[in-house]
Amino acid sequence: MTRVDFHSQVADKIHYCCRLIRKARAANCQIMVLSENLEQATLLNDALWDFSAVDFLPHVMIDDPLASQTPIVIATQIDSALPHHDLLINLSQMLPTTFAQFNRVIEVVSQQEDDANAARQRFRLYQQQGIKPSHIVASA
Repeated sequence: MTRVDFHSQVADKIHYCCRLIRKARAANCQIMVLSENLEQATLLNDALWDFSAVDFLPHVMIDDPLASQTPIVIATQIDSALPHHDLLINLSQMLPTTFAQFNRVIEVVSQQEDDANAARQRFRLYQQQGIKPSHIVASA
């Protein structure tokens, strides 16, 4: 069964996501990131290039021909044809319909009220699927 963790009160979703990705890559995870929109996906793409001078975080957008060979894939929507299934980091306000294909899902929730409300709804939807999500309040 998929493990689901909610990380709430995140001040900067892009920076926080970069930190999660670096940690997951250190554990050799293959990662999918679901962004809210193309703008957010582009911001994350740019941030991953500049995040760390010592960590190389190889990544591509989902439509790149090398997506299946690249450990970090960024998407604005996901379907059943996914290149990776270890970890899904959800930056969007929607419940990924393919979440059960992943070993783990991390829901990143900002300090904004609309994002928190959408996360509460997703939390309940996961529970309705028989999953007991954990909740972590993010540290700076």
